[in-house]
Amino acid sequence: MENILTTQKFKCSVSSVLNKDTKQHGKQYLYDEQDDTAWSSNEGTPQYIHIEFEELQTISSFAFQFQGGFAAKDAKVEIHGADNGVAYEQPFYAEDINAVQSFELKEPQSNVKRVKFVFSSSTDFFGRIIVYNLRIFK
Repeated sequence: MENILTTQKFKCSVSSVLNKDTKQHGKQYLYDEQDDTAWSSNEGTPQYIHIEFEELQTISSFAFQFQGGFAAKDAKVEIHGADNGVAYEQPFYAEDINAVQSFELKEPQSNVKRVKFVFSSSTDFFGRIIVYNLRIFK
């Protein structure tokens, strides 16, 4: 399966970065395909990751690699169409582990402009989230 974050142009924004240290913990590490870099959020909830594609996409699944102890507990994915409204929403339940976890959309989505992952709570007491890898698949 093709990770569209490696082939398509997009903009990414996140809710926060640990200590505002974007050089060490920035959003660019979500999709750099490196196992030794990670995005780390500050404390507090909710945290989010927002991806906006330059061209409309089709999405069927996504994968996260969290750091155990800093994983999403209560999370959802929001899919936004070209009209910017929420076209589709689905909760997902990550385990508190370091392994890559894949999540299928119940209904594959086409004409996707934006994807937002919202983490309402975390396995960390302070609400921090650490993600080594995010992948989104057609």
